[in-house]
Amino acid sequence: MRLLFLAVLRRHTGNAITAQRVRDHLEAAGHVCILKDALDFESPSEISSFIKAESLEAAMALHLYRGGRLLPGHGIPFGIIFGGTDLNEDVKQGEKNKVMGKVLEEARFAVAFTESMKETAQRQWKYRKQDRSHWLSHARSWHRGAQKADPHAKDKIYVQSQGIATVPSTTFNWNTFLQRSEINQSADNLHVFLLICGLREVKDPLYLVDAFSEWHREEPNVYMVIVGPEVDPVFTREVKAKVKRTAGVRLIGEMAQEDLHAVVKNCFAVVNSSVSEGMSAAILEAMDLEVPVLARNIPGNAAVVKHGVTGLLFSSPQNQ
Repeated sequence: MRLLFLAVLRRHTGNAITAQRVRDHLEAAGHVCILKDALDFESPSEISSFIKAESLEAAMALHLYRGGRLLPGHGIPFGIIFGGTDLNEDVKQGEKNKVMGKVLEEARFAVAFTESMKETAQRQWKYRKQDRSHWLSHARSWHRGAQKADPHAKDKIYVQSQGIATVPSTTFNWNTFLQRSEINQSADNLHVFLLICGLREVKDPLYLVDAFSEWHREEPNVYMVIVGPEVDPVFTREVKAKVKRTAGVRLIGEMAQEDLHAVVKNCFAVVNSSVSEGMSAAILEAMDLEVPVLARNIPGNAAVVKHGVTGLLFSSPQNQ
């Protein structure tokens, strides 16, 4: 089957990495999966032309609004993977909520990474709870009576946790990274807490800055390092200005995935302070590398981190 897969593909972001993994999985199953950045299309008519030109038979989108809004009305079946901000943030905006409801109504299936995401979608759009089932088995039904499916079917939201793979660079040099971060201390005595995120408000990278700075003043071997791409230019300037005047906190730009995994492997702990998460790839990768996790107590994080068992959850900077 020839599939179109839409996602927002900002480099080195969680959505881009997740989309690439899903594409690789679908291609390994024998499908042709064309992954495109949803931001490259300005209207559904452009999508329609692309579908015809590429002879596409079905489509998927990661994020109910950003990618999903472009898929209805093209005469091919499609599925949706919830992203996180679609369910946690975009639903609060009336027009986006309406658009997403229509997309979900027409979608053949929808995938949630966690039970809490599924329950949020069911509450929001009044889809009744269903038994757990693997979404790929449903996707295979595309070949059978695709246009006969009831567009109002309720049994369409499936839970499938993310799969991750970590491949730390074998040539990465931790001391070089510390020098780049302007941390001039012996690596043997350092406690580096790593926060991985694109610089945008929903990730709230400044939430813990003051608390870590205070900790650094008491224990100079404690540092917080923020790593990630500059997604929101205005907010990025705010973050840079704050970090510049704050002791014990460093800001590093985006990194290649293999190098980032090596940084995670060498740090003391990974921190997540997001206001909203679907399922944080950074948290999953830290767990895979057996690195401690400290995460803000929000539904997306609490679905992954069991407090005191697989990590620690905090509700305020002081609590952290």
